[in-house]
Amino acid sequence: MILYRPVGEQEHILIAESGYTAFPPRLLEQPIFYPVLDWRYAAEIAWRWNKKDKNSGYQGYVTRFEVEDSFLAKYDVHTVGRSYHQEYWIPAEDMAAFNRHIIGKIQVMEAKEI
Repeated sequence: MILYRPVGEQEHILIAESGYTAFPPRLLEQPIFYPVLDWRYAAEIAWRWNKKDKNSGYQGYVTRFEVEDSFLAKYDVHTVGRSYHQEYWIPAEDMAAFNRHIIGKIQVMEAKEI
């Protein structure tokens, strides 16, 4: 399955340091990792939140990556707003396993206003 993840500058740097193969572990105040199913939704988050947030370095990026369907089968899709605002909620303790099931490289694109 192809998924997307909005990230700020620091997370982008950590993804690059992994060789574009893994997302960083969650911080204590981040109990879930929420990859999203729609590029448009990821771009909205990156543009509307990350680009305006000091902690994100005022940068918004959208990552695109593929994850094995069999791994995602144990998680539910949550709709959190509009019909295309769909995301998985991956518990922080599952991040290492999630990263092992990424297929290929994580692609990073700058978010543009849509």
